[in-house]
Amino acid sequence: IKWTQTHCLFSSLETALVTMTRFGAGRIALVGFTTVIAASVSVSISVLAIDLPSTYATVPTPTDAARDSEVGANLEPHPDPNEEHYDNMIYVGRMHHDGETRLGFDVDNGIKFIFGTGFDESHKQIEEEDLRHEHFGPDAHHDLPQGQGKTREQVLRERRHGTVNKDGPKPFGHVDTHPLDGGATPPTVAHVEPFFMDVAPVTNKDFGKFVRSTYYETEAEHFGWSFVLSSFVPKAEMLETSDTDPEAEHWVAVDGAYWRNPEGPGTTYKMRENHPVVHVSHRDAAEYCTWVGKRLPGEREYEAAARAGHWGPKNRTLYSWGDDATTEVAKEYANLWGEGEFPWSNHAEDGWRGTSPVKKYPPNAYGIFDMVGNVWEWQRGGKHKARIVRGASYVDSLDGSFNHAATLGARATMHGTTGTGNVGFRCVKSPKRRVEHHFVYHDEETHGQLAVEDQFGKRDMIPQRGWEDQFEVEDEDGDEFEVET
Repeated sequence: IKWTQTHCLFSSLETALVTMTRFGAGRIALVGFTTVIAASVSVSISVLAIDLPSTYATVPTPTDAARDSEVGANLEPHPDPNEEHYDNMIYVGRMHHDGETRLGFDVDNGIKFIFGTGFDESHKQIEEEDLRHEHFGPDAHHDLPQGQGKTREQVLRERRHGTVNKDGPKPFGHVDTHPLDGGATPPTVAHVEPFFMDVAPVTNKDFGKFVRSTYYETEAEHFGWSFVLSSFVPKAEMLETSDTDPEAEHWVAVDGAYWRNPEGPGTTYKMRENHPVVHVSHRDAAEYCTWVGKRLPGEREYEAAARAGHWGPKNRTLYSWGDDATTEVAKEYANLWGEGEFPWSNHAEDGWRGTSPVKKYPPNAYGIFDMVGNVWEWQRGGKHKARIVRGASYVDSLDGSFNHAATLGARATMHGTTGTGNVGFRCVKSPKRRVEHHFVYHDEETHGQLAVEDQFGKRDMIPQRGWEDQFEVEDEDGDEFEVET
């Protein structure tokens, strides 16, 4: 055995020992594997290359290991998602026909829906069978629906070779957006795994507990300023002396503005403890989620929860309350700007000129509040200079005549360090799943020297006892000998 130390996660010490004894014959090296979150035992093993006798001539493939009752993924069943509950969180995933029992992980229990802007009518061309079609199992990648007028061969060819963009290549992560709501266009079928989502955005009261417990300093405090809407600035002279956002001239950089002083010095959050916390950056939001054992949602997760069952071309709606774009109806469901002239005249038809308390308006069909309006919400992913926010805010309109249209597909990007008075966040949590070990086997005689590739693509050789600590030199007489280092 050639040794080096690595750390692995096994469901138990017994699993680790069984796995270490079921490799094949020859020089087999363990490159690595992926684990899925579950209660685990961390086991430090020091196996890299193993010479085994011919009695272990058969090398089990990952698929064989998964089917083996003694080793692999089947050692433990998946936890039952029906037994997992969290306070103030809603489960978003596929349910049984009774509408109450959650489907287990032995089937595809994720959600498939049409993702993207609601203004693009091309979503109506997507057939219902594309949403019902289940891509699950070992052949899921090639198990394709026959919808949208394309044959199986055409779909596979496009997937294999892609299409050439007449306007030239686009940067990594580029998303075509609609000019009204910023939603992704054209709408496409998306799939998300089940998850739990907070019923409401994180409030000032919640964030205050985090700050007092960890002595955390937000990036707005570190920089010494944050953006405040020009009509909310406490002193008129600030409009002449303060800088503004070059891409949004109505947002003023106010010194001393942060989550405790939302409009700057002299203002306070004390009467707004149940309002969403604002003036938090993407990093601030992620740090809070980590502290409570959760994470930020992905934008597809967010939209799946916001649409709340209205996923198909037949029942897809523009707004959370339907397709009615009148202020008389919208004011009962979301905190938006209204019919006044932005940014100086807000008639407060919905009762609020700025942020409103969470859970003030009716929840959607899933029981989740404030998925549209009140504050934009940070999402995981994107780039540091273009982090994603979803949901629209109190400064947005119904039709996109100013700012963004507050639809279920509303989407925007901003710099990750940005803090403003209309951006907050909420957290999500993935349900527990069994630990699954995915092994990659490496034969040094066939594939060459074992190496580890870091996050930057650099390949580093793994030192192995028996050769890395010694080297050969020749003395003046030409005799070779080994020297221990």
